[in-house]
Amino acid sequence: MGTEEKPIIKIMLADDHPLFIEGLTLMLKREPDFDLCGIANNGREVLDMLPISKPDLILLDINMPKMNGLETIKYIKLSYPNIKIVMLSGYFDDAIIKEAKTKGANGYLLKSSQKEELIQTIRMVYLGANFSTPTHGDAETSDFKDSFIQQYNLTKREREIIQYIKQGLTNQEMAQTLHLSVYTVETHRKNIMQKLKLNSPGALMKFIVENQI
Repeated sequence: MGTEEKPIIKIMLADDHPLFIEGLTLMLKREPDFDLCGIANNGREVLDMLPISKPDLILLDINMPKMNGLETIKYIKLSYPNIKIVMLSGYFDDAIIKEAKTKGANGYLLKSSQKEELIQTIRMVYLGANFSTPTHGDAETSDFKDSFIQQYNLTKREREIIQYIKQGLTNQEMAQTLHLSVYTVETHRKNIMQKLKLNSPGALMKFIVENQI
């Protein structure tokens, strides 16, 4: 398989804390497939900037002045239903997570999340998945995923490859990260495709997204 090009994801950042914005901006600009197309400090600014910035995805803080994140979601989805929204919050609260999801948020992450988790969430939500910081009731979900993967007899290395595919890494990037040859990575991908009975990279990514593995 050749080198795959990642789609460019236009991202808007909405938060009212300058230091957090500065750190997140530096992080996002390091990713070649991310385009930071706008920064807003409150919900009203988000709505004003949308027609110009036209983001694919918004990283939206919950606690902002003038119009908070939860209220802002409603207006975004009303006029721009295709824009993906990932909530960034300091609140680990099942009720808030549920409200955000009900209003139309596609993802919910704590601000204390690891950088890799945020980057992976952005890419997967852009592709159509829904993600959230684990809540108190997620043990069953985790058990389901483990048994789901086991039924396909995936090896530890194959599961590792799937996680890197989720993050959008190319075969060459996976080879460098895992200290393997590109040929070996390609072989693992072929084996994964055969076990899952899939016939294209697009079908594999769709399978990963739909089953959230």
